[in-house]
Amino acid sequence: MNKNIHPIERAARVIVGGVLISLAFWGPESLWFLLGAVPLLTGLIGWCPPYAMLGINTCNLGKK
Repeated sequence: MNKNIHPIERAARVIVGGVLISLAFWGPESLWFLLGAVPLLTGLIGWCPPYAMLGINTCNLGKK
């Protein structure tokens, strides 16, 4: 599993995932906050399974 997510995208995923998970503590009472686990985990490990299946690699963007 090579990293396929750009560091800026990783940070954004961790932030969005954390916000969604925090809904469990201060937001509406539903299980939708569990959706935040997906971007949080992919951001933390730096690997996105759908990106790998589609051959997308944003890790090398901007490099020559």
